[in-house]
Amino acid sequence: MLKKVLGYALAIAAIMLSGFAVRHYLLTPAVSPSSISTHSFFAAEFPDLDGQPQELRQWQGKTIIVNFWATWCPPCLEEMPELSNLHASYQDQNLIVLGISSDDPGKIREFANQTPVSYPLLSGDIDAMNISESLGNDKGVLPYTVIIAPDGNLLKSYFGLINQALLEQDLRALQLIEN
Repeated sequence: MLKKVLGYALAIAAIMLSGFAVRHYLLTPAVSPSSISTHSFFAAEFPDLDGQPQELRQWQGKTIIVNFWATWCPPCLEEMPELSNLHASYQDQNLIVLGISSDDPGKIREFANQTPVSYPLLSGDIDAMNISESLGNDKGVLPYTVIIAPDGNLLKSYFGLINQALLEQDLRALQLIEN
């Protein structure tokens, strides 16, 4: 009987510890956003849905919400309608949402034909994950989202699923959008 109770207690302790580890792993940023350079981001270019290379520097001077995603990632797909609404609502306030996928252009084009979004989708393949890592995604998590200010500084990063309300709250606090 004591062995059973001890076994259950150890199992519960293991589950709790793994939950705390996952929470810490996903929610604790390893690096302060202000110490991350966006140089490699603005030096990169990725093809759009038509296969045309798009230099990321073309969006310098805007507030950029960069969302790293993949077509096989359920949380990525879940947040896309809200990112699309955010982009449509604030593009007149110098804000752009960019979706950079780790998929090849064909998969992204197929996805976009079935599920259109209002913001540019780019294909970054493995380079997308490298740029994501250079912007603080030291965990290799998707989705991964960052806010880059018009001056080019990385202001905020998010591991995992985000929503429009959270982004609007943070954008207002950072004084990047009007109420």
